[in-house]
Amino acid sequence: MNAASPSAAVPTGAEPSSDATAVPAPVTLEPPGLAHLCDLVVTVSPALEAGQGPFGLRRVIPITGGVVRGPAMRGRVLPAGADFQVLTGGITSAHLDARYLIELDDGACIFVHNTALRHASAEVSGALMRGDPVPPEAVYFRCQPRFETGDPRWSWLGERQFIGRGERLPGAVRLTFWQVL
Repeated sequence: MNAASPSAAVPTGAEPSSDATAVPAPVTLEPPGLAHLCDLVVTVSPALEAGQGPFGLRRVIPITGGVVRGPAMRGRVLPAGADFQVLTGGITSAHLDARYLIELDDGACIFVHNTALRHASAEVSGALMRGDPVPPEAVYFRCQPRFETGDPRWSWLGERQFIGRGERLPGAVRLTFWQVL
């Protein structure tokens, strides 16, 4: 029998079966908890624009420094890296790809690769493009940071999932990261 055929039997798991490969019924698992990792303020230079391309407006925002504070880590953002952006939907959606280094107070150096989605109305997006302050509740800004380091004290960062929220400020980005438990 062809698996794509409408008459093909698909086990649902809800029906009794003598088949040892029966699929169990799906259940809703408990949602994961969150643990606050840190807060960052990442300072940036004005955007460099490559112009409108086939995927949207391409921008590169150099990262110039910043601070890291939180219950799990403290340190500074090094002046190395950039946020590579593609703006779509006119300018209302920004797909962000930031790559930079943080140096912790204990001397560890950690590479951060933070992908994000930022979405706002055309009016609010225009204000962001001009560098004007906007209320954070007017912007959907969510991110997924990933971390890499050769320092064994912090290798656990590469073995966990993290999420975050962001807020664009004039000349900086404010971020909060949480570990997904």
